[in-house]
Amino acid sequence: MTVLRLVAALLAFLALVPAVRSQAEQAATANETARFLAGLPLSANSPLAPLVQDPAFKQHAQHFDAAFGNLDAIRLAKIRAWSAANLTAPRSVLFYHFAGPDFLYADAFFPRAETYVLSGLEPVGQIPELMKMPRWAVMQALRNIQFSLRSVLTVSYFITVDMSRDLNSGPLPGTIPILYVFLARTGKDIHDVSLVYLDEQGVLHSGDGTRPWRPARGVKIVFSEPGGPRKTLYYFSANLADAGSRPVPLLQFCKSLPPGDGFVKSASYLLHTPGFSQVRNFLLDHIVTLVQDDTGVPLHYFDPARWRLVPFGRYMTPIFPAYFQPRLHEFYQRAEPAPLDFGVGYRWRPNESNLLVAVKTVKDTEPTSSYVAPPPPPAAYRPPPQVAADTVPFAAPSGPSPAVPPPVPLLFLPLQPAPPGTPWPPMPPGGPNVR
Repeated sequence: MTVLRLVAALLAFLALVPAVRSQAEQAATANETARFLAGLPLSANSPLAPLVQDPAFKQHAQHFDAAFGNLDAIRLAKIRAWSAANLTAPRSVLFYHFAGPDFLYADAFFPRAETYVLSGLEPVGQIPELMKMPRWAVMQALRNIQFSLRSVLTVSYFITVDMSRDLNSGPLPGTIPILYVFLARTGKDIHDVSLVYLDEQGVLHSGDGTRPWRPARGVKIVFSEPGGPRKTLYYFSANLADAGSRPVPLLQFCKSLPPGDGFVKSASYLLHTPGFSQVRNFLLDHIVTLVQDDTGVPLHYFDPARWRLVPFGRYMTPIFPAYFQPRLHEFYQRAEPAPLDFGVGYRWRPNESNLLVAVKTVKDTEPTSSYVAPPPPPAAYRPPPQVAADTVPFAAPSGPSPAVPPPVPLLFLPLQPAPPGTPWPPMPPGGPNVR
């Protein structure tokens, strides 16, 4: 009897081997997954090819074709042209803190970077495995991605409160699906994806960093332009606020990389506050060229003997008037800045946006954060009341605005409910990635 049981067990195991091999062969690559989530065509032999015939996917593809096409026409193409004309000596590394998963604008402003370091509070999530999900959950994930991108595809930035809700729920939580969409829609090919984390000293390790908990969890994505050299994108979910005298681990990791370019946009004016002095000092000490809107490092931190400052656009009262900078207003009045033909940041309407390009004029590694600006003049500029009243991102401007093509309306996918009793997709190993 024992021999018969052993034979039966062996036969059962051998019968499972082809099934396991077949499942492995059917796993979609990261590049195929990204193209599918972005609503782009797939090869006929892709394991995801049957899903592109679903009406929900077709509507998703139509929506993204229109939304990204509209965005490229009114904003991204103009940003690329501006970057080519004004950022003529880019560095190999770009640091874009407070970005969330905004690779879209990082690529538009800094297309020649070889390493991108993005950070935000939004969770990383797990690497998507669509072939292990039921069809209804995959289609629901497409709808959630559409909803998550509703603001960045119209007004150029993510809304933190919305992202906290959108990226902590649904079949594909986290920032990785958003990064996939942006990489695919900007014409990139993804070669490798891995979860990483930083320890307390800022040293990079492989793994999701959830057990035990780590101060910065992230994802490393290796990608390229078709036929081009391979590049690396890091996204870290980390809090950059000062933690007393202890170094911020993410900034320790960033300091291990060569001096590079910096980008700050729609950063909630955190760099204006005393609680973010370490990241502000990092930008002043480790960045060679910093491109920022008025939410970035305040003007009085720049030593004029060590930085060349070039303003663009128009400086208006911030959407949060408490962060109005008299010095920056005066600087814009004196400098006669070149106009911007695109909108970006909280003041995203054309002719309301501002950008400051700060270029370090001393050695790359020379720190400049010790500079102390002289006190401001006694009679600080007071903004007109009608301008100061514009206190929220979506408030109507005080005067007529130039015509802007209307944003593409969201096309909400019809939810395909699961059959009664259908289980939710299984939780990835290690549980959800929550911050």
